Amino acid sequence: MEHDADASDEHLVREAEKIAVALGRMFPGLCEVVLHDLRDPQHAIRTIENNLSGRQVGDSATELGLARIADPQYPSVIQNYPNQFPDGRPAKSTSIGIKNAAGDYIAALCLNLDVSVLSPVTLTLANLVATDTETRDQPLETLRDRTARELRRTVEALAAERAGTPRSLSRTDKKALVRQLHRDGYFGSRDAAQTIADLLGVSRATVYNYTK
Repeated sequence: MEHDADASDEHLVREAEKIAVALGRMFPGLCEVVLHDLRDPQHAIRTIENNLSGRQVGDSATELGLARIADPQYPSVIQNYPNQFPDGRPAKSTSIGIKNAAGDYIAALCLNLDVSVLSPVTLTLANLVATDTETRDQPLETLRDRTARELRRTVEALAAERAGTPRSLSRTDKKALVRQLHRDGYFGSRDAAQTIADLLGVSRATVYNYTK
C-alpha cells in the first residue's frame, strides 16, 4: 500500500510539473513559475520555468513550503501577496499547495510576477487615458480612490507578514491587523472601515469592535 501511495504522489507531482511549465512559457520574462516537491524539502525545487530569481532545480524549500509541511491545515492558497526578487525587484506572488489523498502537502506551485516590468506600462497607459478639463460639475474622487488602493496594499502586506491573505487570517490576527491600521491613522477616511471589512471578510461592525 505504501508503494501505491508513493506512486500516486509522484503522479500528482508530475501532473503539476506540466502545469508549471505551461504557465511559465505563457508569460516569458514576466512570471516565474516554481514547482516545489515538499517530500524532499532540502532539494524541493523540482521545476523552475522562466527563472527570474536565480534559484536552481534542487534548491531547498522556502519558509512557506516548510510551514505547509509542518501543518496540513495551513491555507492551501496564498493569493497575490507582496514579495521581492533577490535583486530588489518587487513581485506579486501566489502559492498553491497540493495535497495527496491522505491530506498531506506534497507539492506547492508558486507564481512570482515581476511587477517592475509592468510599472512603466501602467504609467504609459495612465498618461494615455488621462483627461484634463478646466471645469467640472462634480468633485473628483481621486484622493478617496487612491486612499482605498493604498489601504488595500497595506492590508495585503500586513497579512503577508502573517503568512496569509487578509481573509485567511485567524480572528486574533485580524484583530491585531485592524488595531495596527487604527494606530497608523488609516481610519481617517469615511469609507476606510467598510474597505477593511470587505478585505478581511467581516462586517463593518466587527471592524469597529476590533479597534476597541
